Amino acid sequence: MEIFWYIAIGIVLTVFFILDGYDFGAGIIHLFFAKKEEDKKVITKSAGLFWDSNEVWLVAAGGMLFMAFPTFYASVFSGFYLPLIIVLWLIIFRAIGLEFRGQFKYQMWKDIWDKSFGVSSLLLALFFGIALGNIVRGVNLGSVENGVSAHEGHYFFLPLWDSSFSPLTEHPGVIDWFTIIIGLIAVVTLAIHGANWVVLKTNSSINLKLKNVIFKLNIVLTILTAFSLYVWQMVNPNSLDNFIHRPYLIVFPIIYLTGLIGLFFIKKIKKDSHAFVLSSLLIIGGITSSLASLFPVILPSINGTHEHLTIYNTAASEYSLSVAMIWGIIGFTLLFVYMIIQKRLMSGKVDKMDYGH
Repeated sequence: MEIFWYIAIGIVLTVFFILDGYDFGAGIIHLFFAKKEEDKKVITKSAGLFWDSNEVWLVAAGGMLFMAFPTFYASVFSGFYLPLIIVLWLIIFRAIGLEFRGQFKYQMWKDIWDKSFGVSSLLLALFFGIALGNIVRGVNLGSVENGVSAHEGHYFFLPLWDSSFSPLTEHPGVIDWFTIIIGLIAVVTLAIHGANWVVLKTNSSINLKLKNVIFKLNIVLTILTAFSLYVWQMVNPNSLDNFIHRPYLIVFPIIYLTGLIGLFFIKKIKKDSHAFVLSSLLIIGGITSSLASLFPVILPSINGTHEHLTIYNTAASEYSLSVAMIWGIIGFTLLFVYMIIQKRLMSGKVDKMDYGH
């Protein structure tokens, strides 16, 4: 039952990053490449028409995590309290940037909320990547110092950074050079994904330029990916053990590589939807490869005093999981029906669609 809920939550999180990921990416593209008012307006619309429905998946993932793995939920929501509050404010400012932009026609008003949308999207992509970096790096569970535990084995609290800025210290912060690398990978990946979304859903004047941007960003992503694998071995020498002991898990890195290699042919791809699928494969492969490398661990302990948090020692009771499964299936069905209906209603280019703010 624990495995079922682990997979279910993984699917919901992956769908969230595919759907809201293109909103983050559209914001990054808007920030750096949209110069004409018409381009700014249509790129804003490509995110604005979808952002609120896409964030339903994040809410669903949080609720499922609270239900299925309450100990893990309590641990990470207290330990990552500072970055979670930052993420909350960024989500708020991204939303009001989208919704407030069209309220008045003054240029200064539009510029303020354009920056709010773009900067918030960029930082959200960065912080979500940093969050993944913290998960794969691990934390000091129990706040152990000199072999003495200050708290229970599932409790920790991280400052935003520490003076060493290193992932190898006994008390790492949320932000260090390793998590920044993973954060940059997230920014580049979602920028590619957002660019593909803008090309797919709009007739923006920069669409042809964006294909060149995607190609260049893909080169950067390839370099960052190779470098991250190297430094990951420094941070966690056992990070690839699961792929050696369970060879079938190699399918997840293959999914990532398929998207990465395919996007080098972006200029030759005729159908815009095919390019969007390839950038979706990047997200699917990246998230699933990270989860597969850790399984069944969901939060590693960097000290030898306390054991890792796993899907088994953080799960709710068997009875709770089995009862919730019925409602989970109903909820999953409603979510997917909702998504399908919305995407069909919003199919095609959004240039002429009304965004009522």
